[in-house]
Amino acid sequence: MIDIAIPLFLVACGIAVILMKDLLSSIMVFTVYSLVMAIEWVRLNAVDVAITEAAVGAGITTVLFLVVLSRTRSEESSGSKSNWPALAVTMAVTGVLIYGTFDMPRLMDPANAPNVHLVPYFLDYTYKDTGVINVVTAILASYRGYDTLGEVVVVSTAGLCTVLLLRQAGKDRGKGAEPRA
Repeated sequence: MIDIAIPLFLVACGIAVILMKDLLSSIMVFTVYSLVMAIEWVRLNAVDVAITEAAVGAGITTVLFLVVLSRTRSEESSGSKSNWPALAVTMAVTGVLIYGTFDMPRLMDPANAPNVHLVPYFLDYTYKDTGVINVVTAILASYRGYDTLGEVVVVSTAGLCTVLLLRQAGKDRGKGAEPRA
């Protein structure tokens, strides 16, 4: 039952974020979405992804959104465009993603290719390849090291760009310009 409830709740949160006019409420719903997504990652036995989702999605992203919100208006202007095109695109992408899941192997099936081919390899060769006794640590630190480095570069670049944009907005505000919406 929970395997159906969590995805439905995530879809409801996504739709709510799109349809809300108040940006602070939208940020809070997005934060709830990230926390529930972290719970889903734990349920899928991807604890490292869950920790990243909780830290980046619910933590850092929320703080950045709140900082940006403090420098803008809290509501959309009344003459803003309709959100229906965004909702239509979201629903189309959701449909394609759901369609793509029909070909996925059953979750936790011992006959899945990763369980048959990858797990035995990692258990047999991790210490020989990396010199690390703990298999999970070796996979995260050695085998996935470049992936983790890439994630760090992306997050650092996004943070730097946000700081630069906020500094520029602060300079514009000091010159008497209107805050950006």
